[in-house]
Amino acid sequence: MNLSRKTIRNRFVFSAVFAALIAVSGFIIIPLPGGVPLVLKNLFVVLAGTVLGSFYGGIALLIFIAAGVLGAPVFVVPGIGVFNTPLGGYVIGYFFASLISGLICGLPKIEEKKIQPFFLIRLTAASLLGFSIILFCGSLYLKFLNSMSFGAAFIAGSAPYIIGDLIKFVICIPLSLKLRPIAARYLNSD
Repeated sequence: MNLSRKTIRNRFVFSAVFAALIAVSGFIIIPLPGGVPLVLKNLFVVLAGTVLGSFYGGIALLIFIAAGVLGAPVFVVPGIGVFNTPLGGYVIGYFFASLISGLICGLPKIEEKKIQPFFLIRLTAASLLGFSIILFCGSLYLKFLNSMSFGAAFIAGSAPYIIGDLIKFVICIPLSLKLRPIAARYLNSD
């Protein structure tokens, strides 16, 4: 299948837009009871995969991570130093979450305006898996960084964020369903 330059350009532009959304969303902090704030960054990470598909969602995360490593203020710890902290695991998890959730959902298609039950199940599974991958990678990285058991790392690095991630998960499904047909018009046009 030969794609036009316009379609290829659109796909990379959408990836760049999602990279920017991920970067900006890190500054949106909603306080919750219990002291753990709700940060929208991982919502946009999973949306990048579920809306753009695996390849272009992964590109969005590579742009975001490259910007952070090069010193753009998108990580809490600037530059490559983020990988010397427990946050490095979440950053790695961002990439895999977007890649895998996008692999499950695939590139959006114009025919997706009508919601199909099977696709809704795939989208739900992709979103849930995306959020789970971020927490798993964060806990695993914390385990190795601090030489602790996985259980202790999970309690410290994932458990406090589960309620917030469940809220974002519930928001992610309808957002993906609305954004995929819009993205499909630009990502598949020739």
